This record gives sequence, structure tokens and C-alpha cells, in this order.
Amino acid sequence: MKDLPITCTLDSAALDARREHLLGGLISRVLERIEIPDGYRVRFQSDNGVLTRIASVVETERRCCKFLTFRLTAEPDDGAIWLEVSGPPGTREFLRAVFNF
Repeated sequence: MKDLPITCTLDSAALDARREHLLGGLISRVLERIEIPDGYRVRFQSDNGVLTRIASVVETERRCCKFLTFRLTAEPDDGAIWLEVSGPPGTREFLRAVFNF
């Protein structure tokens, strides 16, 4: 895999809208956040529709933050849903600065 720059391709207005309505709306539902070496691992309650919302956010974010890697885990029996967002060194700092992760 080629090295991709740690940057978002959106202009500031689009980034503000994304922060407030898309990723920000998802982050507000996080129950637990764990720092990992190259990003974050976050836990969501298995509410109705949360998987669809996560998938929608991931699909959208992959277009403008091409350096991010997303891993989704759904625990058995309607257990917790975990989303891991990672990337090259500096990704955790980027997520914290740009999305208040």
C-alpha cells in the first residue's frame, strides 16, 4: 500500500458541516474511547440503526480521508459495536484536532 498524506480533502466549510452532521453525530454516541497506537477504538451500544449509521459515515469518510483504516466489530447477541479508526503515525492527533475525537 502506498503512503497517503494525513490530510482531509474537504474545504473548511465542507469540513465544518461534516464535523457537525456526520462524524460528529456519530462521535456523540460513543460510550467508550480507547487510544490505540495509530488511532482510536470506540464502543457503541447496539441501538437500532447504529450499524447502518456507522457504515454510512465510514463510506463517506473514506472519500476525503483516504489514509484512514476502519475496522468494525459487532459482538454476539446484540452486544457492543466497536469501530477502530487508524492510520499512519499522526492519525490519532489528526482525529483529535480535526474531529474532536
